[in-house]
This record gives sequence, C-alpha cells and structure tokens, in this order.
Amino acid sequence: MRRALFGGAEQIAQYSTSPEHEPLPDILDTQPTKATDKKKFAKAFTPRLRVTLRVGNEFEGKTYEMVHEADTLSTLLVEQDATKAARKKFRFVEVVSINLM
Repeated sequence: MRRALFGGAEQIAQYSTSPEHEPLPDILDTQPTKATDKKKFAKAFTPRLRVTLRVGNEFEGKTYEMVHEADTLSTLLVEQDATKAARKKFRFVEVVSINLM
C-alpha cells in the first residue's frame, strides 16, 4: 500500500536527502541605497466620489445644496459619511446624486 501511495523505495530515498544551504552572513545590509532615497514616486490615482445633498432645517422649507467629496469608490460609505457630516448642521438631509470625479 505504501508503494502504491508514495512510489517505490528508491523514490523515498531520493527525497529524504536535503540540499545543503550556505550559511547567512552575520551582518545584513538593511539600509536603502542612495538611488532609492532620491527617487520620488509619482502619486497614484485616487478615486474620488462627489455627493450632492439637499439640506435644510425646516420641513418642506428652504433647502440648500451641499457637496461632499471622498477618496473611495464605495458609494454606500460615501453616502453615509456625507449624511453624517450634514446632520451635524442640518436637520433634514436628502441625497440628490453620487458622481465619480
């Protein structure tokens, strides 16, 4: 059964020997080179969403348009953040649109 699962005895002996590794040096250089210090990375594209809200303090009264911007692609999170920020100042908040910038 062992031979059926793992093969013959000569294959087992072949895998049992481990290759010799060279010893690691005592001191490893962990400091970056000067070329990587001076190299500046370009800013990556950050996705932004713009949420337009209609806010007001009177029910069916005068409303104002408010714009909230966020650095994420999740429309649900952006809507919740914008509503939370608007509720600090206004009583009635309505989401008008969510656009990708």
